[in-house]
Amino acid sequence: MTISSPQLTEIDLRQRVLDAVLEYYQYKFQEREFIPGKTYIPVSGKVFDADELQKLVDSSLDFWLTTGSYAKEFEQKFAEWMGVKHCLLVNSGSSANLLALSALTSPKLGDKRLKPGDEVITVAAGFPTTVNPIFQNQLVPVFLDVRLPTYDIDTSQLEAALSPRTRAIMIAHTLGNPFDLTGVMEFARKHDLWVIEDNCDAVGSVYEGQKTGSFGHLATASFYPAHHITMGEGGAVLTRDSRLKKIVESFRDWGRDCWCPPGVDNTCGKRFEWQLGDLPFGYDHKYIYSHVGYNLKMTDMQAAVGCAQLDKLSGFVAKRRDNFRFLYEKLKDLQEFLVLPEATPNSEPSWFGFLLAVREAAPFSRRELVTHLEEKRIGTRLLFGGNLLRQPLYKGLNYRVVGELENTDAVMQNCFWIGVYPGLSEEMLDYVVLTIREFCYGFKEG
Repeated sequence: MTISSPQLTEIDLRQRVLDAVLEYYQYKFQEREFIPGKTYIPVSGKVFDADELQKLVDSSLDFWLTTGSYAKEFEQKFAEWMGVKHCLLVNSGSSANLLALSALTSPKLGDKRLKPGDEVITVAAGFPTTVNPIFQNQLVPVFLDVRLPTYDIDTSQLEAALSPRTRAIMIAHTLGNPFDLTGVMEFARKHDLWVIEDNCDAVGSVYEGQKTGSFGHLATASFYPAHHITMGEGGAVLTRDSRLKKIVESFRDWGRDCWCPPGVDNTCGKRFEWQLGDLPFGYDHKYIYSHVGYNLKMTDMQAAVGCAQLDKLSGFVAKRRDNFRFLYEKLKDLQEFLVLPEATPNSEPSWFGFLLAVREAAPFSRRELVTHLEEKRIGTRLLFGGNLLRQPLYKGLNYRVVGELENTDAVMQNCFWIGVYPGLSEEMLDYVVLTIREFCYGFKEG
């Protein structure tokens, strides 16, 4: 005689799966011992616990593989956290930059739209995907220098950069350090320019009491594993402007005119009552296209991870600031060899990394110091592309340059950064400091 088990509900079965996921997390992701000189110390990385893994699996059980309920939840919460009205999730921070700038080319903006040949002010020291959308939209980037040691745009060059074709400004907050938003926004208002903040490295940074990413007409964020929170891949476009939100959404979703979310019909209430372009009256609004768009949406499984990460974001930001302060205090007496980073006035950065520059008069080069650190299992990175105009991909393209870019070249020659991300323990940071100090003072004693 067999005794049958009570009938299990979907809720029961789902909970069984999630309990097993918790058990798996505790086994798979046990904390590993740090061994100085053997355990590699990365510059960045993802920090997560069982909640991320459980939400990821929970989302997969519904097999709703495109954007869905978790994405909607994240967009609402992240917009509120950032202090903006709208957040649109996309598949990467680079895609977010492409969409933000492409949106400004929309015919729906009338005389304010960007047209081929219009100019966009930016900086030459940075990451390519802040600049690439300018070229991709047949616009002309105007490259300015940066100030040291804040590494933000030299706003004293803005007036020299202005021309009759200037229409926008698109720049990043370098390694989480806000650029001079007062100077940039005043210049933009004076000359009626669009402003896009590349906030991918600066989620949680504050300028004069307001979060970066909430100043410009549009802003972007990245959720790659190196960034302040992660979804594996992923990004977002942020805006306070409902008109721009709808345009970005169109470019993200194949260029369609309809704004219904996946799986939903007739949000506008007149799906078969539109007449646009040369289409017949009543052509299904779900298949009317108003922009040359893309499909750059995010999956709901990624957004589920983001929802769990979002609960930890404030703590991550605080830990980054603590790690930055720790390194600064321990290295500040080495300034005869190294230039330490400084926060932009009136700002409180959510640091992405700890940027160092080897002084011209130092008895060693950046290459020697970086090589030593890597040999000691300490990760380093350069400030991305250095002077982007010396990169092979921009040879022969159409752009303008203001000044000589002397500081940008100095960044290319002398700068590198080490990690401050929340996964670094004090034991790890102590080892980093000891290694740098021993290297520098070895030259001094010699």
